[in-house]
Amino acid sequence: MSKHGKKYVEASKKIEANKLYSVDEAVKLVKETSVTKFDSTIEVAIRLNIDAKKTDQNLRGSFVLPHGTGKTKKVLVIAKGEAANKAREAGATYVGDKDMLEKIEKENWFDFDVIVATPDMMPELGKIGKILGPKGLMPNPKTGTVTNDVEKAVNDINKGMVAYKNDSFGNVHTIIGKASFDASKLKDNLVYVVSTIAKAKPASVKGVFINSITLTSTMGPGIKLDKNSFDI
Repeated sequence: MSKHGKKYVEASKKIEANKLYSVDEAVKLVKETSVTKFDSTIEVAIRLNIDAKKTDQNLRGSFVLPHGTGKTKKVLVIAKGEAANKAREAGATYVGDKDMLEKIEKENWFDFDVIVATPDMMPELGKIGKILGPKGLMPNPKTGTVTNDVEKAVNDINKGMVAYKNDSFGNVHTIIGKASFDASKLKDNLVYVVSTIAKAKPASVKGVFINSITLTSTMGPGIKLDKNSFDI
C-alpha cells in the first residue's frame, strides 16, 4: 500500500471526504491543494454510466478549451504539397510525409506530442500503426487530427485542443488547465468540458449519464463535485 507524502496529507485535510463541492468551491480548493513545486496540471475525471464494451456507447472526440491548457504541444503534420505548406505557415513544429514516418520507424523518433495527417497519407501511417497505436499517437477523424484542413487543426491544437476518449471502465480523464490559472479561467474550462461531455451522451444510454465528477491536481487529492452545480 503506497504511503502519501506530508504535503499530500496536509492538503487532504482541507477536503471533507464525503462532501460534494460546488464548481467555485472545487476550483478554489484544487488550487490550494496543489502540492508540487512545479506548476501542476489540473485534470477532471468524469465517471460515465456507459458500457465500454459496447462500441455505440464509447465516447471519442476533441474540443478547444476556452482558455487553453497552459501547455505547448509539438505538432507533427504528415502531408504533401499545398497542405504541407499551409501546415508550416500555421506553425506546425514538424512537417513531412514518408521521410518523417521512416524517421519514427527507423530511429524511434518521438519528439512530438500529436500527429495531424491528411486523409491521403493514412495508408502510409497505417504501416506503422503498431508503433503509433500503443502510444496513443495514431491520428483519428473523430479527434480532428485526420483532416484536409491542416491549418485549422494546427491552430486548434495551439489554442488548446484536447482529445478525449473513455477508458475501459467508462471514465473520461482530461486536462482543464494549470494551477497557475485564475480561478475564473479554470472554472470556464471545467464547465465547458463537463457540458461538452454531457451533450455527447450516446442515444443507447438510458437514464443518468454522468455518475460523478472529480477534480484533481498533479499528485494532489481528489475533490468530488456536486453535479447539480452544473447546468447539465
